[in-house]
Amino acid sequence: MEPDSLPTELILTNSRQSLGRINLDWMPQPGNYLDVEGKTYAVLERHHHYQYTVGGYYLQKISLHVKTAQRPTEKSLVEGRWVIGDASCTFNARSELLRCAIHPEGPCEGCRFYEPID
Repeated sequence: MEPDSLPTELILTNSRQSLGRINLDWMPQPGNYLDVEGKTYAVLERHHHYQYTVGGYYLQKISLHVKTAQRPTEKSLVEGRWVIGDASCTFNARSELLRCAIHPEGPCEGCRFYEPID
């Protein structure tokens, strides 16, 4: 294991099935996308697992709760962070995980429910 890599367990959220363990050199946040063995997953939750030793606690591993997903093609920059979809629409959730309440799967382009923000 490389010195900067972190053991990570991937758990499929809907079935709670473990997809296996991988080593990551970055700390994925909810809303990030992860490619593993040719499949793309959206990170929904991240849990830290610590272990106590004589010197104190250290981060032993993390668990990522994921779901299969496609990387969104529509993104907007809102207050320094990327959100899914067209943030100029009233119904946009301004979230990294959910596009909108009315048409969550998208696309935003050509959506009949589009209403610009006043």
